[in-house]
Amino acid sequence: MIKVGIIGYGYWGPNLVRNFREAVEAQVVAVSDLREERLALVKSRYSDIVTTTDYHDLLNIAEIDAIAISTPVFTHYELGLAALRAGKHVLVEKPLASTSEQAAHLIQEATQRNLVLLVDHTFVYTGAVRKVKELLNSGVLGDIYYYDSARINLGLFQHDISVIWDLAVHDLSIMDYLFEKPPYAVSTTGMSHFPGEPENIAYLTLFFENNMMAHINVNWLAPVKVRRILIGGSQKMVVYDDLEPSEKIKIYDKGVTVKNEQESIYQMLISYRTGDMLAPQLDMTEALKAEIAHFAQCINGKAQPITSGAVGLRVIQIMEAATESMAENGRMVEIQYIQRSK
Repeated sequence: MIKVGIIGYGYWGPNLVRNFREAVEAQVVAVSDLREERLALVKSRYSDIVTTTDYHDLLNIAEIDAIAISTPVFTHYELGLAALRAGKHVLVEKPLASTSEQAAHLIQEATQRNLVLLVDHTFVYTGAVRKVKELLNSGVLGDIYYYDSARINLGLFQHDISVIWDLAVHDLSIMDYLFEKPPYAVSTTGMSHFPGEPENIAYLTLFFENNMMAHINVNWLAPVKVRRILIGGSQKMVVYDDLEPSEKIKIYDKGVTVKNEQESIYQMLISYRTGDMLAPQLDMTEALKAEIAHFAQCINGKAQPITSGAVGLRVIQIMEAATESMAENGRMVEIQYIQRSK
């Protein structure tokens, strides 16, 4: 039984506590938060859990094997480093850290101490994304032309990070999982509509090898909530709508065929293929539940982290390049990766 301490009981913390509590492989021992009223909620729901306003108390509890961190991004590095140095495995909310240098240091610490470092890129553990991965691996979609995503809603505004680091991080982690190679360059435009606050709207265009591109629209100022991804292939196309209650994945047998007429190099025949739509059955296990089970397997030596520190580092390097591009009005920026295996 893996015993866990959780730092942060704000927006995501209650979900972590509930899922760790329900997990067969884990048990929540203690929760830390700076706000007494949040700790009172913990006590009202789970009377046996130790609560404290000082996260060091969790690091000093010898029976705790792992720490889950659900706090603002600027605290991830300090808390993650302290937990690793205390000999604890770490699950940290996305993104892994504020900079690629911090992320690389966390990876180094975890590697040297033989500890698991897992980033909470939750969407990777959904049945929908895993189904898309199966489709890609099977080759049924053909050559991939594009990945197009709209991830918009009204709020939640973040004061320490831009909308890229809050919302686009999801698509970047999904693409890292789905595709064999990461993008080599990015062009980004964005804007802040409130003085002194980070950008609340951004458009990212990412360039991959093999003539593939991706476009991500992230927005905190939309009147509706949209979580939709389109993946276009030469054979079939996929629509993933996370807000759909049942048919989250739809596979369309649609496409375009281009033929050159031999008698004229200037004549091109384009035919459109329209076939059936298929909505496959998905594993509806809660993503966080699946992620926590995977975290336990990694700690027990039965699996390698899917959303490892190396994944978290690659995602941060893309976001850093996107932020640089956004500051320069969309200039294409080549992404510099620190070469680390997944």
